[in-house]
Amino acid sequence: MARFTEELRRRHANAEAGGGPERRDRQHREGKLSARERIELLLDEGTFEEVDKLVRHRCRDFGLESQVIDGDGFVTGHGLVNGRRVFVFAQDFTVFGGSLSESNAMKICKIMDHALRVGAPVIGLNDSGGARIQEGVLSLGGYADIFLRNVLASGVVPQISAIMGPCAGGAMYSPAMTDFIFMVDRTSHMFVTGPDVIKTVTHEDVSKERLGGGMTHNSVSGVAHFLAHDDADCLRSIRKLLDYLPPNNHEDPPRRPTADPPERADAELDGIVPDESNVPYEIRDVILRVVDEGDFLEVQEHWAKNIVVGLARLDGRPVGIVANQPAVLAGCLDINSSTKGARFVRFCDAFNIPILTFEDVPGFLPGTDQEFGGIIRHGSKLLYAYAEATVPKVTVITRKAYGGAYCVMGSKHLRTDVNFAWPTAEVAVMGAEGAVNIIYRRELEQAPERNALRAERIAGYKDRFASPFAAAERGYIDDVIEPRETRRKVIQALRMLETKVDTMPRKKHGNIPL
Repeated sequence: MARFTEELRRRHANAEAGGGPERRDRQHREGKLSARERIELLLDEGTFEEVDKLVRHRCRDFGLESQVIDGDGFVTGHGLVNGRRVFVFAQDFTVFGGSLSESNAMKICKIMDHALRVGAPVIGLNDSGGARIQEGVLSLGGYADIFLRNVLASGVVPQISAIMGPCAGGAMYSPAMTDFIFMVDRTSHMFVTGPDVIKTVTHEDVSKERLGGGMTHNSVSGVAHFLAHDDADCLRSIRKLLDYLPPNNHEDPPRRPTADPPERADAELDGIVPDESNVPYEIRDVILRVVDEGDFLEVQEHWAKNIVVGLARLDGRPVGIVANQPAVLAGCLDINSSTKGARFVRFCDAFNIPILTFEDVPGFLPGTDQEFGGIIRHGSKLLYAYAEATVPKVTVITRKAYGGAYCVMGSKHLRTDVNFAWPTAEVAVMGAEGAVNIIYRRELEQAPERNALRAERIAGYKDRFASPFAAAERGYIDDVIEPRETRRKVIQALRMLETKVDTMPRKKHGNIPL
């Protein structure tokens, strides 16, 4: 028995050593942690249970038969985050550059299959040079096996990816299909083709950081959702995100006690919207004053800043927040903000997270760039997402709600359950100035006192069509409320909607305008 135990311990030690201390030190010098160090920081202390620790690759070409390390460069298993079960895999760059082999693809697939059967989130810590070239189509097939499971798990269990090193070529399609992507500033990179290939094919000279660095994908492409300062910051942020999410699509997100009274009023909200409708204000100030304890986890903070999305709590219960941002592009919807909002709304709907919308939108951004880029198609994504969502939906119109954008942003017509408006709300086809210029064009052209008549017509249009009371009289707004009462009214609405049941017509799936 001693001989067998000795061999077992030797193999375990071989797996835990990875590529050895020299390569691990190189990781540290580059500002990166090892795969096992990352897992230790991510999970609750002492809860990690490793799976397939003794798996080896089966390649016998190009001298690999003499380079065998137990675990084959991937660490897979399960553990707890704040007491709740998660499944995790981490690529170890110290072993074959973290490259994907047939064997460790099998390890990832096994973990994902377990997660689906158990109903628990999957977290991937990516740090890989890509497919293991020596294995040819076997490693490529391994990627495809993983991609399939990403699709099967989508909307069933939360999937989170952390890019903590290189992620190029086929490797990046798996993170792209997960719900949230974290990147680490300066040490993580994602691209389909690297700088050398681009220079050869298109003669463009671009650095890895500018092409696929963390800030690029957080602020320019919108591929990533969170930017971390270093590995430890990234892993702490993942733990925080998981606190808002249910383990699967059959369960509700976790509630927690709060000392913030549900009936709390905030008089500062009464004066937050400027008297002049063309003066901007910061929508985050509204969000922070309404949610529990001013705690708001913003998603995609650096991209499409004219819309703000993120997670918070009301009455201890997680909610997803979507809000137009008047401080950027006057809160207009454009291609990127429509896509950003639609994806977030669909995520919330998939995982039973109620949606709270703060609306101040003058319309869709005009211009040839937007039209040629397909604003019609992309704007329809947001409309589709709101109409499709069956979770509790509450909308608060703080100021402008104009034209088609009014319809899109969680209007009553898209099955939103409760719609409130502040007294400052303007619900109309367009702004009063533009409407008067069209409706009274001939009268204004002929009037001797054109400016005075125009001012009179604008005031009349606002009173008749642009105030929230016209919409309330039709039942499109359930109540016009004092801004200071927003928290109490929204919480009461969400309490009423806790047992809401709504469905979509039976179908295989809809055809969202991608």
